[in-house]
Amino acid sequence: MWRYVKAYFAAVIMIYLLGSIAITQMNLASLQDLGASVPWPVRLNTTWLDLQGLLMPYLVLVSIAALLAFLVTGQISRFFPTHRVWLYALAGFVALLAMHLILKAVLGLWGVAGARPMLGLLLQGFAGALGGWAYAHWSRRPSTLFID
Repeated sequence: MWRYVKAYFAAVIMIYLLGSIAITQMNLASLQDLGASVPWPVRLNTTWLDLQGLLMPYLVLVSIAALLAFLVTGQISRFFPTHRVWLYALAGFVALLAMHLILKAVLGLWGVAGARPMLGLLLQGFAGALGGWAYAHWSRRPSTLFID
C-alpha cells in the first residue's frame, strides 16, 4: 500500500516540476517572439518564482488528474500486466491533456498560458507521461525471484 502512496506523491511532484518548467519556458518564448530580451538569469529566476507561485492552483489540479488517471489505469493494467508501464505513461499523458482541455472548455480560457500553443500542450502531456512512467516503475511489486 505504502509503495503506491509514495510512488503517487513522487510522480505528482515530478509532473508538477516538469509541467511548471514547461509553462514558464513557453511563456518566456512567447515574450521573446514579441521582441523582448530574456537572458538566462531571468529565465532561471522566473522559473524559480513560477515553481513557487504555481503550487496552489497547478499542483492541486495535477494531483487530481494523476489520481484519477492512476486509479483507472490500475484497474485496466490488471488485464494487461505486460503493458503496465506504457499504460501508466499513456494515462499520465491523457490526464494532463484532459486537465488543460477541460479547463478550456469549462472556463472558456486556458488555465495556464503556457499550454495555449500546441507545443506547450504537448509538453504538458509529456510531463504527465514521464510522471506516469515513473509511477509505474516506483509502484511495481518487488521481485519475487530469490537467488541465493
